[in-house]
Amino acid sequence: MTDLEYNYKGISTYSKTKGINNLVLAHQTEIEEVNNIPCFFWGSLTDPYVTAKCWTTIAKVVRSSFGPIPPSLRDPIVSAGSERLRFEGFSSCNGVYVRLDMKPEAIDGEFIANGTTNVDFNDPMLNALNAIQKNEKVTLAVGQQDVQVITSKAKVTEKKVTLPMRWIKGLTSVQLYLADMDIKFELNKIQTIQLFQSLPKGSVKGDFFITKRAGKFMFSTLATADSVRIGGVQRLRLLEGILAIVDKIFIYESSDKQTCAIVAEFGKMQLLMAFSPDSYRGFSGEGNVLETMTENLPIEWVYGLNSLLKSNETFDPTMLSIENDIDFGTMDNLTSNLSSMGLLGYDLSEKTHFYRRLPFKTERILSLNPRLKNAKKLLANEDIEIVERRADYIEAKVKGSGVVHKVIIDNNSQRCTCDWFTAYQGKRGICKHILGVKMMVS
Repeated sequence: MTDLEYNYKGISTYSKTKGINNLVLAHQTEIEEVNNIPCFFWGSLTDPYVTAKCWTTIAKVVRSSFGPIPPSLRDPIVSAGSERLRFEGFSSCNGVYVRLDMKPEAIDGEFIANGTTNVDFNDPMLNALNAIQKNEKVTLAVGQQDVQVITSKAKVTEKKVTLPMRWIKGLTSVQLYLADMDIKFELNKIQTIQLFQSLPKGSVKGDFFITKRAGKFMFSTLATADSVRIGGVQRLRLLEGILAIVDKIFIYESSDKQTCAIVAEFGKMQLLMAFSPDSYRGFSGEGNVLETMTENLPIEWVYGLNSLLKSNETFDPTMLSIENDIDFGTMDNLTSNLSSMGLLGYDLSEKTHFYRRLPFKTERILSLNPRLKNAKKLLANEDIEIVERRADYIEAKVKGSGVVHKVIIDNNSQRCTCDWFTAYQGKRGICKHILGVKMMVS
């Protein structure tokens, strides 16, 4: 599985004309149809100072790494549509996900086209963003303002950028975690600053928990009934650049209490940062998407839903099921197929999915989910034998490499004798043997 390499036809530029700052973001994507769109949005920023601080925070995230993978320059992606812009990306280690949701009030201009693309965040542009002062006027273009004709004789400034496959894998996992999260705490500006003042210094090991005592929020090494676990607490320092301008923050936690997210509220926009369970675990390595991919669906259904979503960037699976008379379970499976290619995201505040127009290739369902590919191979080779099956209990034998694994699925649990399950106990998704059994009986 290789990364996708793009060549920008131009570079992002930042210039000043008659007292107005002009920011043009160069874009590039694998979809030629989208790549030929000269401009997605053209207009002005209603709060350039806050926007610039959020963009520099995104740049800080995508250039950071907290695991064994060294930091590298990865340009974020932007989705334009539904009267808003969303900028998002991952740290190089894939353990931190960041997204800026710019609401309609944050921008004043025209959406010329809808789509998702990579944007060039180069050093000169970032340096200029850092210099933006309050009350400055800034115009923004995602793409080029004017259509450019490029010939073989024209001088083209190209910059190669890679869209990591880990990012696409991460996009599949993180939205499932976000959809599973509930709000735990709401902190005003003063409480937020006080909390981050107690952030442990340096690189610390072990779990920390955000807890509330006597009306004050703090970090603690002790878990309580209402505390929120933070794995790799030093990663929270990525938020330090926006603490002085934030209105409030919301802290969310997944139902398994392993993953958390912080949403910084600025009124006209929100910055979300989600953190994987630990510094050494990236979102791309999680297998939570597999649970809802046990049913084999006609690929035409996936294409049909994808076509429907192209013109509707916000997406409610429940309403879509009702309006199109689609079984809820089937809709979950369809949604998971699109999610497995990174095509759906999740808005925590509005509790809705949104669509990304990333490269739509059905073969990526298997290439990005090797356990699903291996489970299908077990079925094709007839390596699964159902030993016992009742309404609330399934026992099966599954051939492995020189060994036969035992799989048991009942109402309350599912387990396997393989090394994967023994090591992770389901915390990183189900193993290929359990998945294969589920696919066989579904």
